[in-house]
Amino acid sequence: MSPAGSWANPRVLSVATAVPRHRVAQETAKDFARAMFSEAYRDVERLLPVFDHVQIEGRNFCVPPEWFYEDHGFAEKNDLYVENALDLSEKAARRAMDRAGVAAEEVGAIFFVSTTGLSTPSIDSKLMPRLGLSEHTRRVPVWGLGCAAGAGGLALAADHTRLYPEKAVLLVAVELCGLTFQWGDRSKASLISGALFADGAAAAVLGHAPGDETAGPEILGGHSTTWPGTEDVMGWEIVEAGFKVMLSRSIPDLVRKRVPEDLRVACSSVGLTPEDLDHFVTHPGGAKVLDAFEEVLGLEPGGLHLSREVLREHGNMSSVTVLFVLERLLESGGLSPGEIGVVSALGPGFSAEHVFLRF
Repeated sequence: MSPAGSWANPRVLSVATAVPRHRVAQETAKDFARAMFSEAYRDVERLLPVFDHVQIEGRNFCVPPEWFYEDHGFAEKNDLYVENALDLSEKAARRAMDRAGVAAEEVGAIFFVSTTGLSTPSIDSKLMPRLGLSEHTRRVPVWGLGCAAGAGGLALAADHTRLYPEKAVLLVAVELCGLTFQWGDRSKASLISGALFADGAAAAVLGHAPGDETAGPEILGGHSTTWPGTEDVMGWEIVEAGFKVMLSRSIPDLVRKRVPEDLRVACSSVGLTPEDLDHFVTHPGGAKVLDAFEEVLGLEPGGLHLSREVLREHGNMSSVTVLFVLERLLESGGLSPGEIGVVSALGPGFSAEHVFLRF
């Protein structure tokens, strides 16, 4: 066994994505909200423009639109989560492994991140036989990081690859945000989440490719921050019907106040400065969040165009979304050797995750 220190940085060998089959146009979702919230808010028409302001054209869900017009218990919703999360995870994982040219026997560990359903044993244990992975594959399920888990999972998987460089590592993220919808919740947070969140899955293969500089970007390192006293910014309230969303309007302000210094410290942890960054793979939490990120990163309005494209076409899929953005960057053809990028996402905690790449 070669010592980990004798290997170069691990690389992102591939990224792949998958969405469920039910496509819902934003105008259809707006009509649904009008029907569901009109009794709670007599001025519902004043609130509905949020469906336009989030700058989303359509989203995908694992259940058809009519499902949302009826009440569903937590057990039913969670059964749907297990079934659909497994199917979507398999699709994304197979695509990622095929793109990387990595066979099942070459995978030494699987990291599985999700926050929108529960399963014990975790979904990764059910996914392993479907993919043909060895029964000795290390399983690392990660729950509760929310929107930050795409970036956080990438950093965790990279650390494992450094420790065990002989095998590839598979990262899988899946979120079925639609299944967390609370039929009886007529709060404004529920209305906003109904305009924003969606379902999807993504996977990445990490590994070493000695001598092959074209194999994929190097992962230079990651950095995590959790700010004290911000636990109520985002998360779940666990109620009888399942997960009830907690969502603060303060997130764009937190980006402006906290991210500049946090990014500077994160860059310093890998020997960089913010000025060294050429590409920004930013989780599109929403249009206003992207506006705030563009301000603090010194970009022109609309500068985070790949993040905005993913938001427009797929909505906010929680942890999965930033990997959709990374996939598009890797496929864009606009990368030059030696350029530096950062994968950034915010999530419950309230926390920030940054992962640095060299292309």
